Amino acid sequence: MAAEPAFRAALKAEAAGLAARLPALVIEARMTARSVRHGVHGRRRAGPGENFWQFRPFMSGEPAQSVDWRRSARETRAYVREREWEAAQTLHIWIDRSHSMDFASPLAAASKRERAIVLALALADLAVQGGERVALIGLTQPIAAHDVIERFALALGQAGESVEDVPPTAPIGARAKVALFGDFLAEPQRLDAAFRALASDGAGGVASMIADPIEENFPFRGAVDFLGKRDDARLRSLNAEGLREAYLKRLGAQRESVAATCKALGWSFLPHRTDAAPASALLALTMRLSASGPR
Repeated sequence: MAAEPAFRAALKAEAAGLAARLPALVIEARMTARSVRHGVHGRRRAGPGENFWQFRPFMSGEPAQSVDWRRSARETRAYVREREWEAAQTLHIWIDRSHSMDFASPLAAASKRERAIVLALALADLAVQGGERVALIGLTQPIAAHDVIERFALALGQAGESVEDVPPTAPIGARAKVALFGDFLAEPQRLDAAFRALASDGAGGVASMIADPIEENFPFRGAVDFLGKRDDARLRSLNAEGLREAYLKRLGAQRESVAATCKALGWSFLPHRTDAAPASALLALTMRLSASGPR
């Protein structure tokens, strides 16, 4: 088909454009991570681990072997040495690189793909700063490098576009966590199957559904040509406002389906619009991931 070579050529052109924009996205990701880092600094919790956190008074009913006798000898009461709670050792991140993510309206500060990349890179940086390893699902092995933003940006630039609009099946351990970034406009059954495969061993997770404001507002009126994911997908409407109610109903059903899957898995669901500040979304992502645990 003549449309297929044209489609592949468009993918290559968009991949080249993304590679050219990556340096700016790296800078934005670093700035976003830096602005959020102080908000999560010191959010440690007690639990099993190797790192000392604090002493606290011994409570009746606790085993005697939990008492730190050296510390207690200096006081008139017994104290327990608490160790820092260890979060999941590996965070697995997936970024939707399909064609629909390249959409950006005049109302948005960035395309959906660019916002997903900024949030994912900034989240990876925060995770590494917190002592975790991070991997891009399908692209990299887990790493804990201080330059994780640059490494992941390089991997994304080399990978370019993708026709896959659902995350691939990957082995995710029970103590690991998953962060997914996409518009999640694929068929609900495919998304549900992909999410469940990632969570099959009990991994916790969060899904950030990214939308352009024009997708949610649907301000179109009169004669409008709507273009699909491929150049040969086109819908011409002479009365665009007449489509608004049905469109918004279907979009709402899609969002409810993704949210229901996340709820069933014990994951968090976080919608995000590209006309909103990325730092607020990153803070919410970090808080949800720190609060989630294995099922």
